[in-house]
Amino acid sequence: MSDKPDYRDTVFLPKTDFPMKAGLASKEPVMLARWAEEKLYQQLRAARAGRKRFILHDGPPYANGDIHMGHAMNKILKDIVVRSRSLMGLDAPYVPGWDCHGLPIEWKVEEAYRKKKQDKDEVPVDQFRAECRAYAEKWVAVQSEQFQRLGVMGEWDDPYLTMKYESEAIICAELLKFAESGQLYRGAKPVMWSPVEKTALADAEVEYEDITSTQIDVAFEIVESPIPELVGAHAVIWTTTPWTIPVNQALAYGPDVEYRLYEIGVAVDAAPGVDVFEDPTVKALQGRKILIADNNVLKSEFEYRLRRLWPGAVLVDHGDWSGEGRLLEGTVAHHPMHKLGGFFAKPRPFLPGDFVTTDAGTGLVHMAPDHGEDDFLLCKARGIDPVFAVEGDGRYRSDWAWLGGNPLSVINKKLNAPDGPICTDLREAGALLAASDDFQHSYPHSWRSKAKVIFRCTPQWFIPMDTPSPRRGEGRGEGERAAGERPASEANLNPQSPLTQPSPPGGEGYGSNAPTLREIALDAIERTRWVPERSINRIRSMVEGRPDWVISRQRAWGVPIALYVNRATGQYLNDPAVNARIVEAFRAGGADAWFTADHQALLGPDHKLADYEPQNDILDVWFDSGSTHAFVIEQRYGDGVRADLYVEGSDQHRGWFQSSLLESSGTRGRAPYDAVLTHGFALDSQGRKMSKSVGNVVDPLAIIRDNGADILRLWVASTDYFEDVRIGKEVLAGTSDAYRKLRNTFRYLLGALDGFSEAERVAPSEMPELERWVLHRLAALDAELKAANEAYDFNRYTRAIMAFANDDLSAFFFDIRKDSLYCDAPSSAKRRAYRTVLDITFEALVRWLTPVLCFTCEEVWGTRYPEGGSVHLLEWPEIDAGWRDEALAARWARLRTLRALVTEAVEPMRREKKIGSSLEAEIALGLASEADRALVASVPFEEICIVSRVSVAPEDGQTESVTVTPTERHKCGRCWRHLPEVEEDGDLCDRCDEVVNG
Repeated sequence: MSDKPDYRDTVFLPKTDFPMKAGLASKEPVMLARWAEEKLYQQLRAARAGRKRFILHDGPPYANGDIHMGHAMNKILKDIVVRSRSLMGLDAPYVPGWDCHGLPIEWKVEEAYRKKKQDKDEVPVDQFRAECRAYAEKWVAVQSEQFQRLGVMGEWDDPYLTMKYESEAIICAELLKFAESGQLYRGAKPVMWSPVEKTALADAEVEYEDITSTQIDVAFEIVESPIPELVGAHAVIWTTTPWTIPVNQALAYGPDVEYRLYEIGVAVDAAPGVDVFEDPTVKALQGRKILIADNNVLKSEFEYRLRRLWPGAVLVDHGDWSGEGRLLEGTVAHHPMHKLGGFFAKPRPFLPGDFVTTDAGTGLVHMAPDHGEDDFLLCKARGIDPVFAVEGDGRYRSDWAWLGGNPLSVINKKLNAPDGPICTDLREAGALLAASDDFQHSYPHSWRSKAKVIFRCTPQWFIPMDTPSPRRGEGRGEGERAAGERPASEANLNPQSPLTQPSPPGGEGYGSNAPTLREIALDAIERTRWVPERSINRIRSMVEGRPDWVISRQRAWGVPIALYVNRATGQYLNDPAVNARIVEAFRAGGADAWFTADHQALLGPDHKLADYEPQNDILDVWFDSGSTHAFVIEQRYGDGVRADLYVEGSDQHRGWFQSSLLESSGTRGRAPYDAVLTHGFALDSQGRKMSKSVGNVVDPLAIIRDNGADILRLWVASTDYFEDVRIGKEVLAGTSDAYRKLRNTFRYLLGALDGFSEAERVAPSEMPELERWVLHRLAALDAELKAANEAYDFNRYTRAIMAFANDDLSAFFFDIRKDSLYCDAPSSAKRRAYRTVLDITFEALVRWLTPVLCFTCEEVWGTRYPEGGSVHLLEWPEIDAGWRDEALAARWARLRTLRALVTEAVEPMRREKKIGSSLEAEIALGLASEADRALVASVPFEEICIVSRVSVAPEDGQTESVTVTPTERHKCGRCWRHLPEVEEDGDLCDRCDEVVNG
């Protein structure tokens, strides 16, 4: 047993109550409760009052279920943005909101009725709407609590809801702005329609899935043509929607496509004596003349389909006629079911269509104007109107001559199958040339019900994209608008400009010089900052190619299209006085007021209710959410104020980003936002979309319950969220490890700064090089973080902090200076300088990480400053840019490289237990560079490398060499360094002797 004294009590070890084990799952709810009790959000608003404002406008999620990982990712990212702007000293309020109307919520209420085997349509509308409102209120409360558990700070006591009476009144007022300016019309056009939900859908409510459909080739007999050879021949069309044949009204050809007349024959290699056309219903096929495109690929594909149904059948070049499609003008065919009479007996004209190609099919396309946009436009131009044969539930109406009253919906596979009623009837009519149920393709489905949708022509309300718009518009100037600044005054516009002309009554057109809504929106896109920059391409292309905005839905829960249509003229009433009364009624009683209104009272004395029909369609919920800028930003912060930033997933380029853009462009002539940040989707660990059916859903609530919200927040901040990101056990394990390292850094700082006071502080000019190098790194990091913050690049932001904490601090600075911290006298200049830099570093790190680790940084701050208030009231740390010293940085970069060479050489000695620690190593360092030798000689390199001794000599033949040998020096009993003045192991070195014995 050694008789040397035990000096452990003389070492200045770090002291802190800050635990290494985080316990976030239990600590975070306590902090949330304290923040609520202390009204932290309100304190922050008061602290930032009068500062430049930064408004992130929250896109409203639907209030219809527990939050999922996409919600968590989105809300956390928004919270990091808002907190980072507050940290920069801006007044950054955050008003959360919810979309409470429309199909997502109505569908859930309907599900409850279906479970009870009740028909929702038999429920009084006011009762049904009340149930929808109650359902939304329930989930707003649930989601609010869940979002707050993520650490998201905002006006949770006063969120915005699209179903609040004031919100509904302003949504109605925004609609009436379009109506008063003539930017609204009612028309029958094909729209995406869900037979299951019985309503029109917006593009954003449709998703595409791969399906397998029935494909058929149908023959239409030509009965009239300027080309005699074609009379009696059959034009063949190919389609994957057999259900549209009962509403066919024409055939389309490509004017520049080459066509040829063929004949159906029997292959010479057919089995002898086998008549492949022995079926009497199709015996007439043999020898039939067929008109299709003169294209070898299409011919081969059609022939293949033909032979699958009729083995041995081939196409033979008839030779009678071939020519360009434009020659087919004036050709007329029979509908295959023409014998039914009436609608089916009408001639089916051939019409020129630029959209007809030879990419697939036969080069001829059957036209059903009820069920296709190209079909509708082409037929409309020729005076062919829709017939509305398919009802809202997807069934043919009962009086339709072919399949009327059939119980199967048009999206039902049985209706369209090769042996289904459509194909069976066509076969019996001798018109079915091919049919198989194996065609794979992408097809639109309802986002909510997951059922297939159809194009269906119905009377709807539209906002036109290409009609000259009278709206006053004021684009941003050359410079950026300051946050909260009102846009340019309309008085500054040219009074003769089409943008300033009064709106004529009745929605008549405007001068051709006026811009269209599409033009205004595209101009606004160019004036907006898009993050990342490439995302502008997505929304630009979508707005360039989108059709008119269908804003009506045939549902019950939502804001009604509060218009009166003249029963005689079909025109909607455009009376500002009536509109004002409607808005006030909504403000007093919400949108429900329309369904229980005294409509004569709303119309007033100038109009008779008998002359007008109140509309009962409701608004597209995208119009609701597209109007939020009016009842959230402008209502709270003033007319003309727009958001600094919108933040949502990439799908919102066709959703909220676009509906908000169009609504504001149509009513204000500009975008409602200055910048838009787009993030990707949260996928599972294998990069797959999360799905309950697949069983790969990662539940954010479970992560919070087990690990705490800060782990989830660090994951979000550490991902490249501009792209789709992955999350799973392995990813979260990596995030947890990164969190532990950051927490350990804070723990070390807290312990090392125990008892630090201003009396210890040392001026930078009096510090050793190593401390001044750390100050340089802080200044450089400060600039990098500000740039990342401005770019909303928190991946770069967070990883830069973690690299600094792990590589520069823990693995280098702390490692080298722990000897000084533990063993130098408290009055030591080096120790004081070290603790001064630790204090500066602590103040910077805790602030920089607060937007990301909002709970942990509060705990860290409170541990050091129990009476110091909340860390979230602090601002960006004051880092002196003058600390940057690139020459010093280059010098220490080389020293770190040389240190790494020494460490790499020492480690094998430790693993082989030839030495116990690096302090037992002596280094012979060979350096060919005279500059390197001078560099090493200018610093205490033994201390930097944490070894006993370093000797340097010139090196011949190579740049550097490192030789490691165990030291023969004795070990100090207090600092454990091996030094020449220590005569025996356990004795004190000169420094330690002075500290211990004075």
